[in-house]
Amino acid sequence: MPSTFSWLDYSDHERRRVLDVVELFGEKTTVDEIGIGSVRDAFADAWFPGTSTIQTTAKYFLLVPWTYVSLESKSVGSDRIAEYARRLEIKTIQSLVDSGAKNGVIGRIARDSLQRLPSGVYWQGLATWGIRTCDGSQDVYQRSIDRFYSQRKAAKNRHVEFEGESPESIISNWDPELPPVPDNFPDGMNMDLSFEEASYLQHRIINSCPDSMLAFIMRENTPVQDESFLWDIELTLPPPLRSQLSHGRLFSEVVHGAQLLYNVILAELKAWDDQLERFREALSEWTLLIQSRNEEIQLWNLSDFWTVVGKTNPRVGKPVREFIEGWIELVRSTAAGESLWESKQARELIKMRERQIKKGLARVLGGRPLELWGGESGTAQFDFRWRSARRIYLDIQRGLEQR
Repeated sequence: MPSTFSWLDYSDHERRRVLDVVELFGEKTTVDEIGIGSVRDAFADAWFPGTSTIQTTAKYFLLVPWTYVSLESKSVGSDRIAEYARRLEIKTIQSLVDSGAKNGVIGRIARDSLQRLPSGVYWQGLATWGIRTCDGSQDVYQRSIDRFYSQRKAAKNRHVEFEGESPESIISNWDPELPPVPDNFPDGMNMDLSFEEASYLQHRIINSCPDSMLAFIMRENTPVQDESFLWDIELTLPPPLRSQLSHGRLFSEVVHGAQLLYNVILAELKAWDDQLERFREALSEWTLLIQSRNEEIQLWNLSDFWTVVGKTNPRVGKPVREFIEGWIELVRSTAAGESLWESKQARELIKMRERQIKKGLARVLGGRPLELWGGESGTAQFDFRWRSARRIYLDIQRGLEQR
């Protein structure tokens, strides 16, 4: 019998998280096997709000609202709007492909069989950036669209004046400043942003998320190329962001060793020699990095670190904190990581953590879960969603150059 997920339709934010996790099960570099994703995501959400790891391009922040604005203009009702929106999104795929777009087109291969539409991928981000002004999940929006039409009609009939503004600009599901839906939408769509479209998205990010890293680099027009991590860029940050960056970088670098050691343990249990050699080489490289960063690691103020994390996610559990602090203490106390990957204490800490999360399904216990292991799980160093944010940022920057 196939496994299923279900949830109460109260929080679109949590719904989006579940769907993102499901889609990431197939990505060996992003899976959170040792249960520290809540801390990783606290930094990602603070730095790059509105983004997710499965977003592909900035243009969808316009294509999705245009889909629904065009349907609202025709007063498509609650009984049909989901179906009509799906048709329009599938038609948009063809339009984008016809324009020559390849990378970044969601559903380019699946087409009519696409399960998760772009609107589902970008729905939460649209609210975070202030582009979507209605509350609730996509399902709630679709079910309540008839009531919205009634409210809009009643306002028009009453000829109510809204301080010089039209009823449509007040009673709206979308930002009144959203660029207008192009003629013949979605025909003729491509992935490029015009100067006006890019300026609008830049404005929304800066005004909706002013204290974020994304807003900072937008304001500064920071030169960005193919840097793997945000801290690889030369930045002159204000103190709060500088502190966040320091804590995030240390966390990313230090816990990467735990991610690698977890894979070493599994490769040893499975007697997978070629993988084992590769992970041990990666651990050796990690050791050199930790040695070069030893002074910063020793001086790392964990109380301040948890304060920074708590501002975005105050619900990080005690087991997560204990595991992370235990790992950091081991790194600090074993010659800057020199022999950590041979440490029985370090190995037991990781085994205990997986058993704590997965109970009898922990791979470190052997059996069927270990048999199903594909040879690599969550080995990439955390970049806190930088790769996705960088792609969106560069899309906007290219648009701004079109003036």
